[in-house]
Amino acid sequence: MDATALVIMLVIGAIAGWLASFVIGGLKWGLIGYIISGVIGGVVGPWLLNALKVNINLGHPMVNTVITSAIGAIVVIFLARLIA
Repeated sequence: MDATALVIMLVIGAIAGWLASFVIGGLKWGLIGYIISGVIGGVVGPWLLNALKVNINLGHPMVNTVITSAIGAIVVIFLARLIA
């Protein structure tokens, strides 16, 4: 993985984590927390949507990735709140 791909992954993770915290509400983790939740959501989201046979197509691949990652991050945060 080159530096550009790493930066793009971190930016998408930060945006997805922020969106997830905005939807879930009450979370103010800061940039590192948003990146961590967004990157984990970036793994969980595509897996979950593929298992449910849901295809998100909003016109641009970057937007699709952010939304899919945010959905995954929302699921991860929700499950973490249930466990904790």
